[in-house]
Amino acid sequence: MHQQTRLHLQHLQHTMTRLALWQSIPPNAEAFLSEQPFALDTMQPTEWLQWIFIPRMYALLESQAPLPSQIAISPYLEEALKEADYLAELLVPIIEIEKLLQQPC
Repeated sequence: MHQQTRLHLQHLQHTMTRLALWQSIPPNAEAFLSEQPFALDTMQPTEWLQWIFIPRMYALLESQAPLPSQIAISPYLEEALKEADYLAELLVPIIEIEKLLQQPC
């Protein structure tokens, strides 16, 4: 499961890069202090994916820690990015991650 999760995370990174959503400069340090889910008050949805979700998932993988079994990012992204023409493409690797992590071990 860890290897498949890593592959899906890499697919997500490649998708974000291809869609020109990958940023070279991180948000301000204060943006990372948000206590809101998805850092709603300080980051754009794609920033949260790049700077919080992906690094945290890689950290879990690197430490061989248990992966979350209940994960639901796609409903948030569907709502937050409903006007974005790239939404469907961005959701593909995210939905794959959700499906994988919700499978019983």
